[in-house]
Amino acid sequence: MEVNNTMNKKALIVQGGWDGHEPVQVADVFKNALEESGFEVELSDTLDSFLDKEKLLGLDLIIPIWTMGEINNEQLWPVIEAVAEGVGIAGCHGGMCDAFRNSVQWQFMTGGNWVSHPGSDGVEYEINIKRGSSPITEGIEDFTVKSEQYYLHVDPSIEVLATTRFPVIDGPHATNGAVDAPQIWTKR
Repeated sequence: MEVNNTMNKKALIVQGGWDGHEPVQVADVFKNALEESGFEVELSDTLDSFLDKEKLLGLDLIIPIWTMGEINNEQLWPVIEAVAEGVGIAGCHGGMCDAFRNSVQWQFMTGGNWVSHPGSDGVEYEINIKRGSSPITEGIEDFTVKSEQYYLHVDPSIEVLATTRFPVIDGPHATNGAVDAPQIWTKR
């Protein structure tokens, strides 16, 4: 008998912040994918959803989709403590590592923070998949993206799953020469 290991798993998606990253639309994509995998998903548009640590501890996954916002300590610490106790956290693009620019504790928890996207939007670049201990990228090959190329400062303890090469376009960063910058990672 085959058992679906995701049955009864719970996820919280918290959407908001800058509308340019389309938090509502991105949240819908994540919500649908998680529900198709058997997750029970709560969707919220307030950071106050982070206030209840006990509720967060009952989750399997937290997905922040919030760009350039402000988070206060009462909202921040229950998330940090829940993640430290084993609740998963996942995100993408500016919704996680550009979520709260003034919160170094958030950046420390996520393992990175957005610094720049040289060339702005519409840059075509390649994402190079790295093989490691994580099954997350199994079956995924290198691929090309046309978007904002994210230059991030990252925690040295991350396990890099994918990189992109800078510089793709000219700019003040180009004098540093070629740099493979992490784009997908895990952090324990």
